[in-house]
Amino acid sequence: MKTTFKTVLTNVALFACMAFVSACDSENEDPNPSQVVNFTEIKGSGDISTQISAFRTLLGDPLNTAVNATGRREINWDAVPDNQTNTDNFPGDFFNSTDPSLPAGRKRGIVFSTPGSGLRVSDKDFSDAVSGNSEQFKAFSPARTFAAIGSNKMDLTFRIPGTATAAFVRGFGAIFSDVDRTNISSIEFFEGDKSLGKFNVPARSDNNGFSFLGVVFPDNKVTRVTITTGSAGITGGYKYHANDDLVIMDDFFYSEPAAGQ
Repeated sequence: MKTTFKTVLTNVALFACMAFVSACDSENEDPNPSQVVNFTEIKGSGDISTQISAFRTLLGDPLNTAVNATGRREINWDAVPDNQTNTDNFPGDFFNSTDPSLPAGRKRGIVFSTPGSGLRVSDKDFSDAVSGNSEQFKAFSPARTFAAIGSNKMDLTFRIPGTATAAFVRGFGAIFSDVDRTNISSIEFFEGDKSLGKFNVPARSDNNGFSFLGVVFPDNKVTRVTITTGSAGITGGYKYHANDDLVIMDDFFYSEPAAGQ
């Protein structure tokens, strides 16, 4: 006999959740009981400053510029130079250079990939890539924002900053711009090939159009994150369609990448 328990604590937009399975003594006890996954989810829309502050606290201080055993990393895209802005060939490893001559800001231990045609950092809120509705997106921390091109999917993997050594994080969160529809945009977390859960980004709730979602897994090693932004991907010369929900991103937050054991 198997009994499943789930406890949810809610305070504003903070959700601390624990799901676990306990098996009673029985001849038919499941030899492969479900694994415990503890997580804390923080999400919100509109004025998201409280959620961002709470998530930073969960990830911990300091905000690192060098390899550290504790703390967190952040990306706001404004370190991207002009010659790699407003093009569809932004390098996926831009924030994990292994070149010792490059500054610490280029070594943040994160690598991006997409099944689409490329990645783009924009200082025009993608107004040059999305015609017909060019004012729908906004930057939370002006002026640069980020999205995949040709797909609404993006994978993030982690490295020890400045090296090619694979790493994990305990948590990741992001700011989204113009999430119009619920249960479309999401972040899914993986430990190796095992999904730790898919979490939906809340829809916008004011004219600014910002949403935030972040999740921390204190007992698991997050080795990959898959982000789904809206219902369709942005493409060069995209012509707006009313049924599409196009979404871009701004700031990223994640715990200091650590080497897998």
